[in-house]
Amino acid sequence: MSDFAELLKDEKPIASYDYNQVVTGTVVLANAKMILVDLDGHFTGIITGPDMYASTSDTTDLNPGDKIEAIVIGDDPRSGLIQLSLRKASQIKLIEKLNTNFDTKEIITVIPNEANKGWLLIDLDGIKGFIPVSQLTPAHYPRVEGANPEKILEHLNKLVGKPFQVRVITIDQQGKKIIFSEKAAVMEQRQQTLQNLKVGDVVEGAISGILTYGLFVSFHGIEGLVHVSEIDWGHVNNPHKFGKPGDKVTVQVIGIEGEKISLSIKRLRPNPWQVLADKYQVGDIVEAPILRLSQFGIFLEIEWGISGLVHLSEIPADVAKNIEEKIHVGEMLKARIITFDPTSKRIGLSLKALDPSYIIPAEESKEESETTEIENTEEEPKEEKKTRAPRKKKEEETPAE
Repeated sequence: MSDFAELLKDEKPIASYDYNQVVTGTVVLANAKMILVDLDGHFTGIITGPDMYASTSDTTDLNPGDKIEAIVIGDDPRSGLIQLSLRKASQIKLIEKLNTNFDTKEIITVIPNEANKGWLLIDLDGIKGFIPVSQLTPAHYPRVEGANPEKILEHLNKLVGKPFQVRVITIDQQGKKIIFSEKAAVMEQRQQTLQNLKVGDVVEGAISGILTYGLFVSFHGIEGLVHVSEIDWGHVNNPHKFGKPGDKVTVQVIGIEGEKISLSIKRLRPNPWQVLADKYQVGDIVEAPILRLSQFGIFLEIEWGISGLVHLSEIPADVAKNIEEKIHVGEMLKARIITFDPTSKRIGLSLKALDPSYIIPAEESKEESETTEIENTEEEPKEEKKTRAPRKKKEEETPAE
């Protein structure tokens, strides 16, 4: 007995394991159903079910003799086995790493696996992470008319499965609330862009959203708006006809107010009114396709989407009678320019003036300039009202299509 006592004197006491304690052991057996782990030769740990899987390790490649780290989640008195979890150990490591990311502001990559109307959700070994819609960059932000919830969700679902560069902006110690921000990941780039940006700069960007009032364009981490009035020189009633989200576009910066950036597409193109002013003058004859017929006369599409009006008063009586039988949309028609006002964006045309003896009185020329208008070929023709009462002469001289 004394000899046996001497032997035990130098042995270390058998350690017990506490709940949530992290332990390191040696794999004894690993298969699809369980992993058995030797814990210092005193106990055997067992890992089963979902606790076998963790993003930080691939359990399918475990072999006897491999060292692994797990966390104690219980014990089985009948078998004497210590219940372990690789997944919970991985979660603890993950929370520690995310805390480090939060402190260092390191940019990391996450992949959303689910979406709802206000968030993109990320599953991190059973821990839920979130990217709020408000923390998305312009390239991914859901630009939706009327903030329609169903359309927002439809947009967010398209982002599921895509990698996102983010920063951790909120994390609690239990890992129950982890919030990521894509905007924060590009904050330095945004600040640098805004610092260097100036009115007049021409930049390459991508359309990040389209609403009735314009195109949103993102570039270098920031976003600006091309208002409908700055998309094209003609009238724009449907911005969707000028591109789709993701399309590359070149824009000019025309205004900077804090982080509010105003952009223009049309200013990078020649002003068609100036082009026409250099090419045509009053008295010139033009031949152009008939754009449409209206209660005021005939619209001809001259060039660059600009149209001129042949007012009813400038159409010979024999043509004006049953005009729809003689004039057809798309046909070429010759007319003489009788008024040209690039400032007011009006061109007046005349069929009567094709007669060499026709003289434009100065006063008539002035009035007639008010009867011409510009239209954009992108605009849908407006339906003519057939029940409108005849107008007085003064009203006819000032049409407002």
